[in-house]
Amino acid sequence: MNSDHGHLTSDIAVRKAEHIDLVLNADVEFRRSTGLDGFEFVHEALPELALKEIDSTTELFGRALRAPVLVSGMTGGTPLAGQINERIARAVAAAGLGMGVGSQRISFERPELIETFQVRRFAPHALLIANLGAVQLNCGVTPDDCRRLVESIEADALALHLNPLQEAIQPGGDTDFRGLIAKIATVCRTLGLPVIVKEVGCGIAGGTARRLVEAGVAAIDVGGAGGTCWTEIEARRSPSPETQAIAATFREWGIPTAEAIQSVRAACPQVPLIASGGLRSGLDVAKCVAIGASAGAVASPALRAAVQSDDAVAALLARLVREFKLAMFCTGSTRPADLSRAIRSTLVVDGPDK
Repeated sequence: MNSDHGHLTSDIAVRKAEHIDLVLNADVEFRRSTGLDGFEFVHEALPELALKEIDSTTELFGRALRAPVLVSGMTGGTPLAGQINERIARAVAAAGLGMGVGSQRISFERPELIETFQVRRFAPHALLIANLGAVQLNCGVTPDDCRRLVESIEADALALHLNPLQEAIQPGGDTDFRGLIAKIATVCRTLGLPVIVKEVGCGIAGGTARRLVEAGVAAIDVGGAGGTCWTEIEARRSPSPETQAIAATFREWGIPTAEAIQSVRAACPQVPLIASGGLRSGLDVAKCVAIGASAGAVASPALRAAVQSDDAVAALLARLVREFKLAMFCTGSTRPADLSRAIRSTLVVDGPDK
C-alpha cells in the first residue's frame, strides 16, 4: 500500500493508546440520549413460555450467534490493545457471539503489529469482522489491500467505518471524502466477503444507507449518537484551544441510535442492520431488535471489562445475553423477531390534533 501518511506512522500507536485511556478514564459520553429510553416493552404477565427454552439464536454473515449480540471493533495496534482483543475473543467464543477488531490501518505501516488483531485462534468459530476507515480508500489503500487486511486476521467480513466529524476534529485527520461511494462499490464487488459500513457515533441516515446498499454494501451498522463521543475524545487529545472550542460546538452532533435504526430500516427493509452507539444492556439490544435491528453491538462496556480480566468480559457477555432472553421471556417472544410486537413508543406528542 502506498500511504500518503508515512509521517504519521509513529503517531498511530500513540493515538490508539490515548483513545483507550480517554474512553476508560475521561467523561467522553454523549450527554444526549440514544433515544432508546423513548421505547418500552409491554409486559406479558402470562408468557406461556419456559425461560430455559427461550431460543435467542440468530445468524449473521453465515455464522450462528447464540443471541444477536456483538462486541464492536474498538482497538488494536498496541500490546494492551492486543490483550484486549484476545480477552474479548476468548469470551465471545465461549459465549457463541461475534466481534470486530479496531481500525487496522496501522497494519500497513507497522506489520509487526498485525498480531494484535489476530484473534482467530482464540475464537475459531466466532463471527469476526475486520475494520478500516473508508476514507483510507482515498489515501492509497486499494481493494487488494482490503482483501489482505481481511485475510491477515481470517475475518468473515470487513467493516469500513465512516467518521467525517472525527477526522475533521482530529489533528492531521483525513478529510477528503470525495468519490468514496464508487470506491466502496469496488471493494464490495471484488472482496468476495460481506462489506459492512458503520459510523463511529454520529449515526447513518436512511438515504445514506440506501446509497450504500445500492453500491453493494451487505450490512449497515448505524453507530448512532448516545454512547462514546469521538468528537470529545479528539478535543481532549488536541492542544489547540481553537480545536477544543470547535469540538465543543459539535459535541452533541449526530443522529441518536434509535432514530438511525428506524430511518435505515425504513429505507432498507431487507438489509442486515447492526445497532451500536450507547448500548449498555441486553435490554437495550432487545429494544434495538424490536425497532428494526438484526443485532446490537456494545463497545465501551466490553473495553472496560477487557482491561480487567477474561472473567470480567465473560460476565459482561453472560449478563447481556441473559437480559436479552429476559426481555423475550417477559414479552412472550419465542424468537428475537417477535420482540417487535411488544414494543411501544413512550413519547407523548402534545397538541389538539393528536
